[in-house]
Amino acid sequence: MDVTRKIKTKVNAGFKMRGLILRPEASRYLVEVLEAVSPPEVDDVIERVLDAVEKQPLSSSMIEQSVVESAVQDCTQSCDEAIDNVFNIIGAFDVPRYIYSVERKKFVPLSMTTHPAPSLCGTAKDKAELFRERYTILQQRIHRHELFTPPAVGAAVEEGQNKFQLRTIEALLGSSAKVGEVIVFGMVTQLKEGKFYLEDLSGTVQLDMSKAQFHSGLYTESCFVLVEGWYEDSVFHVNGFGFPPTEPSSATRAYYGDINFFGGPSATSVKASAKLRQLEEENEDAMFVIVSDVWLDNIEVVEKLGLMFSGYASMPPTCFIFCGNFSSAPYGNAQIKSLKESLKALADVICAHPNIHNGSRFVFVPGPEDPGPGTILPRPPLAEHITEDFRQRVPFSVFATNPCRIQYCSQEIVVIREDLVNKMCRNCIRLPNDSLDIPNHFVKTILSQGHLTPLPLYVSPVFWAFDYSMRVYPVPDVLIFADKYDPFSVTNTDCLCISPGSFPRSGFTFKVYYPSNRTVEDSKLQGL
Repeated sequence: MDVTRKIKTKVNAGFKMRGLILRPEASRYLVEVLEAVSPPEVDDVIERVLDAVEKQPLSSSMIEQSVVESAVQDCTQSCDEAIDNVFNIIGAFDVPRYIYSVERKKFVPLSMTTHPAPSLCGTAKDKAELFRERYTILQQRIHRHELFTPPAVGAAVEEGQNKFQLRTIEALLGSSAKVGEVIVFGMVTQLKEGKFYLEDLSGTVQLDMSKAQFHSGLYTESCFVLVEGWYEDSVFHVNGFGFPPTEPSSATRAYYGDINFFGGPSATSVKASAKLRQLEEENEDAMFVIVSDVWLDNIEVVEKLGLMFSGYASMPPTCFIFCGNFSSAPYGNAQIKSLKESLKALADVICAHPNIHNGSRFVFVPGPEDPGPGTILPRPPLAEHITEDFRQRVPFSVFATNPCRIQYCSQEIVVIREDLVNKMCRNCIRLPNDSLDIPNHFVKTILSQGHLTPLPLYVSPVFWAFDYSMRVYPVPDVLIFADKYDPFSVTNTDCLCISPGSFPRSGFTFKVYYPSNRTVEDSKLQGL
């Protein structure tokens, strides 16, 4: 009897903390379910049921028994299906959309908001929401960071432990006197040519950057920054520029629970699955081969791929990730016909290696010069009429969007094919002094911004209503930048960032990723 009473107390308290109230019959049903669960797992199961309840379109805070039954069923299915969710490819247009609610201080699914379903033909409101959402997500992350968390009432602040208070632009503009030593969070814009401004939800202020010190990173227009300085006569005089502090995935999930931000068939985040983590660690032979600029119209490239398949024939990789461009020539009238023939030649090479053909998956991510609807991201896959013959001959192949996501066991991998490093360097407000360390600056910028393309829309256009699919928040385990820039591997905030470089331009180099121990290996094909 005491056990039942304890469980009932925990259940009601858990629902109450989330602003929900259980009907008596719903409470009795859930308590009966939980009595069959081992005591150490009760709290975890309650959390999972709560998450499943909140994913449903709730009409009121009073929770009926049918809602709880549906949530329990979802949790049961997710446990049974976890073992099947070993490998999934998630297209950019299939990424779930969660919107941060400032009032509730939590992420809510699109279905529980008044926002319309996203459309490729975005409205002006979508464009405004794009920047508002980027700002809000970073703002909540900053406020949770230890440097910006106000000390508890009556708590002593330790020596050397400075706490910073953010000011809004509206507060500066409302001041007639000089305001010294303040930090403001906002987006860098150039409202007039040659004049930079800082913008937040409350207004804009002109920046004087003549004496500004820049912390590490690549600072471009449309980046969100923390600016330190003083304000006088309608101008904010900048002493220092810095990026919002990053946050490891584990910290984000500790705060928001097992929400599946990443996408895929699992109802909750695969990070919560002990079975999948065990599978991942036990499968030491799993590997991902990552190749960029796979010019299928180039004879030497196809010959080198044949050499690669021969080398891996005895131990087929889990997956080959082939990124475009798939043609060495820019898009033209004859490219579609040429690409279909090139894919046929690649299928011949793959079929000549039965172990590879039967044992490996192939993921194709289109490049900016491949056939398709312009250079706006996210980009749809190569058209079905181009790839149809190849897919019939190589059934374990997927032609994905750009960017796309791959979930392998408990790991989350994001792949994007775009020449981002050069674009960001070209559009920098000021290039870093240590230009040899560009990869580290680049990676820090992407993870700090929580977005794959933190550039002005005229430099890197995105479909406004699908900007959320370009987020990297929570931080994934692996980020693959298929870029023309030199190959690199950088780890930052528990995220491994890989660029394989251009296969034909870099002497046929590529990268191999081993998920079991989360390491990456530099590889290069020698002569035939």
